[in-house]
Amino acid sequence: MRRNLQLSSKELATLHNDFSLIQISFQDSLELFLDDCKIRNLRPHTINYYRNELNVYYKHLREQDIDPTPSKVTSDIIKKHVILFMKEQGKKTVTINTRLRAIRSYFNFLHREKYLKTNPMYSVKLLKDREAIVDTFTNNQLNDLLRQPDLHTFIGVRDYTIMLLLLETGLRANEVSNLSIHDIKLKEGVLHVRHSKTYYQRIVPFQNTMSKMLERWFSIRGICDCDSLFITIDETPLTKRQLQSRISYYGKKADLKGVRCSCHTFRHTFARMCVVGGADPFTLQRLLGHTDLSMTKRYVNLFSEEINNNHKKFSPLKNLEKRI
Repeated sequence: MRRNLQLSSKELATLHNDFSLIQISFQDSLELFLDDCKIRNLRPHTINYYRNELNVYYKHLREQDIDPTPSKVTSDIIKKHVILFMKEQGKKTVTINTRLRAIRSYFNFLHREKYLKTNPMYSVKLLKDREAIVDTFTNNQLNDLLRQPDLHTFIGVRDYTIMLLLLETGLRANEVSNLSIHDIKLKEGVLHVRHSKTYYQRIVPFQNTMSKMLERWFSIRGICDCDSLFITIDETPLTKRQLQSRISYYGKKADLKGVRCSCHTFRHTFARMCVVGGADPFTLQRLLGHTDLSMTKRYVNLFSEEINNNHKKFSPLKNLEKRI
């Protein structure tokens, strides 16, 4: 069989180490990007986020008769047919930025791997947004919540223990649902977080009250084939979705107003209590499993007013006899 005299675009790209010579399709480029995510061992949740957001991005372009071939997408197209298009649909700033982050990661990969000569996201910035207030539970709301589980039932004791643990440790929902009985060290008063959002394992302490409740839970939980710390009545692992559903259920049952009842609100409440209690940013960062101090600093800034108000109550000089 006689070979073609002219090299194909793929052969030319290989020769010149420049894959931008190939008109790669959106679908092919998406699969390449997702494969790279798997190679980098990103969490399944993160990979699904990229897949879903980029498919919606593709849908946006197709609805407006825009060619989604990566090499034909420009900064102007993204600004006009993605950002402005979504704004006209009434999408919130946080939703637009969430999509833009996925698009940026996608084009960064294509540019880095030389599938594109220029990166259309280079001059596209995230939309400025006012920093949202972080909701936390008040002490009264916490007391109302903790009164909801029926402590005469297996599920009630389990859910009560979970809520105490969320408040005591500030763990994420995913981290709680992935805890094993072997991760709990009652004598040392610590638990081992192995399945974190950032892939960094960490040791989180808990105090005597939590230790006693966990000990009671172990007794009621008993021995079964499942190693998960928190299980269903059928002795299967309690999933993240089931956990979130239970917390939401108790919020409705307690008729909480003005605050979203979720695992993350417990986490914010834990952070607030730590800051008000005097925890330094580095300790808080370690306990929460943050990779940097940005979110920790946000907590400190948000709750600094509460620290000042509390200081008025316990100020040493206020309690001294005035001599000036």
